Amino acid sequence: MEKFRFTTEEKEETLSLYQKVRELLDDSVSESDVTHMRHHLMNAIESHQMHRNVFGLNPILLSFQTAQLVVEEIGLRRDAVIAVLLRPSVEEGYLTIDDVQADYGESVARILRGLQRIQQLYKKNPVVESENFRNLLLSFAEDMRVILIMIADRVNLMRQIRDVPDEVSIQKKEVSQEAAYLYAPLAHKLGLYKLKSELEDLSLKYLEHDAYYHIKDKLSETKKNRDAYIDRFIKPIDQRLKEAGLKFHIKGRTKSIHSIWQKMKKQKCTFEGVYDLFAIRIIIDTPIEKEKMQCWQAFAIVTSMYQPNPRRLRDWLSVPKSNGYESLHITVLGPEQKWVEVQIRTERMDEVAERGVAAHWRYKGIKGDAGMDEWLTNIRTMLETSDGLEAMDQFKMDLYEDEVFVFTPKGDLFKFPKGATVLDFAYHIHSNIGNQCTGARINGKVVTLRQQLQSGDQVEIMTSGNQKPKQDWLNVVKTSRAKSKIRLALKETQVKEGLFAKEMLERKFKNRKLEMDESIMQVLIRKLGFKEVSDFYRQIASGELDVNHVIDRYAELQLGDQPVTGNNVAESAANFVLDESRLPANAIQDDVLVIDRNLKGIDYQLARCCQPIYGDKVFGFVTISGGIKIHRDDCPNAPELRKRFGYRIVKAKWSGKGASQYAITLRVIGNDDIGIVNNLTSIISKDEKLVLRSINIDSHDGLFSGNLTIMIDDNTRLEALLRKLRAVKGVKQIERL
Repeated sequence: MEKFRFTTEEKEETLSLYQKVRELLDDSVSESDVTHMRHHLMNAIESHQMHRNVFGLNPILLSFQTAQLVVEEIGLRRDAVIAVLLRPSVEEGYLTIDDVQADYGESVARILRGLQRIQQLYKKNPVVESENFRNLLLSFAEDMRVILIMIADRVNLMRQIRDVPDEVSIQKKEVSQEAAYLYAPLAHKLGLYKLKSELEDLSLKYLEHDAYYHIKDKLSETKKNRDAYIDRFIKPIDQRLKEAGLKFHIKGRTKSIHSIWQKMKKQKCTFEGVYDLFAIRIIIDTPIEKEKMQCWQAFAIVTSMYQPNPRRLRDWLSVPKSNGYESLHITVLGPEQKWVEVQIRTERMDEVAERGVAAHWRYKGIKGDAGMDEWLTNIRTMLETSDGLEAMDQFKMDLYEDEVFVFTPKGDLFKFPKGATVLDFAYHIHSNIGNQCTGARINGKVVTLRQQLQSGDQVEIMTSGNQKPKQDWLNVVKTSRAKSKIRLALKETQVKEGLFAKEMLERKFKNRKLEMDESIMQVLIRKLGFKEVSDFYRQIASGELDVNHVIDRYAELQLGDQPVTGNNVAESAANFVLDESRLPANAIQDDVLVIDRNLKGIDYQLARCCQPIYGDKVFGFVTISGGIKIHRDDCPNAPELRKRFGYRIVKAKWSGKGASQYAITLRVIGNDDIGIVNNLTSIISKDEKLVLRSINIDSHDGLFSGNLTIMIDDNTRLEALLRKLRAVKGVKQIERL
């Protein structure tokens, strides 16, 4: 930014504005104030060390323009005006806040401190579109007048950057975007409807130049006809309302350019397609007890003269909006078949709406907390009867007593409940960040994960790969989001530790030549004093419970509480055989599997993934529950089981053939010819020892594919069946799943 000297034009305009502001302030500025200000401003001007802003504008001239605006448009007085005029000198370092307080008092100094804090907030570069940022900006202001000055300052800046050169077009775009997303909503919330509309229109003008001038030109072209139409529309209504004895006045208003553009985008139509370019407002002067009656009377008169659109009736008279807005809106078909919106309300209702209860803004989707609307209706009165601090305190008490706003190092903004900690922030970023959080740097200072957050804090989370969630973290965090993530992490940790401990215990059992019986293990866990199985395995994992002690106690239970050693346990297991006398007669006819060191009678199941049958080469896999699953050697899962759980693999082989049959699934692919499926099923049905349990066939692109589920005795009979099926004409591929 370049240093500057005042041009002749700038001097003349500044002097003219100085005189206007003096006249507007009347007697609220003392001679002492004038003397001090003249001294401070002349020092800044004559130093020639002041800098023009990024747009090349004179900051002192800008301050006088803003001062005029805050007096005329907002109604602020002495303290706010002095703060505005001295702001460039304070920002350039020619004047300190202490100097201001000494010469002008605490109120002016407080406003300048608030303006400085918001400038510091901007340096963090948060996302200005965020509703959170609007709230944080309000909570940062020590005095409500700070926000009002910021809005006026932005309106003035938007007025002045109309003709800035192209080389600063990016900055112009950023300023305009902020005006639309940040300052226009704030202006409307504070009842500054005129400034809000100006900010929106100027933003559209700079951001979407063609759209703005297209609508502006269209409005200019149609103004004469529009005014004439409004007169024709109003004249008969005016006469009928007078005949009914109502006291009223009628006015027409044209929508802002920004509102028209929003309508065009929402309805996806041209300018000519926006039928409610203007609205007619009937404002009735009546006592409060007759308001509803006379509004409905006017409504009846209008709708009897012009055809109403019932879908466009808005009755905020019977049930006012939550913010207190009351009015009747109806769209009627006027002369020349044009739709016209008519709003009917009383003087009292109109005053509430015009004073900025944010009725229209809330209706468009921005919701406030409890107390917002009552505060908004009274803000101007409060500003007139207090120094602005009272209004700000009430606003913050109503809206932000339970919230804090904090930044990431990149400037992203997050909202938390009051009392939230560093750990809440960490879990808000990501579950893994929370799980590994060891503390944080807040505004560059290292703090613990228990540190409570304050509005405006910049938080950088510190993590460690060795950190794990702890049970007492549930007492550290405030947000339900963090609590649920901690509970989930603790549960996952317990599950992982439990699985690790169980596998370790099974491995130890294997080394001692013991088979783990789940029922005996449950008895043992209770005898050891554990109510929850998870607690038992957690102590195994942590080493609090000795694994060898557990195995010895298990062996005692298994052998009827007779102490045994590892050797005689192995000997007993080796001598264990199937006791056929205790089985039903038909069970002896079943096929026999020998598992590991010739053990017979061991509980096992055939794995569904590979469906082993008698004669297949197989192996056993000890499951977590203690049972054994039998897999084919060529099972698709076999490589992974051997790689990850080699210690749980046991040998197995078939030792005797009984009368068992096994379900297998065959995958068949062939030409989609008539009769081919019948040929396949015919081969199966002709064999008395084969049973076809199910068939599922799909046909596409001249091919068929399907699965056949068959009951079969052994792999020898399976090989014979496969040879017959492959010989069928049209079969391209057949394989066992």
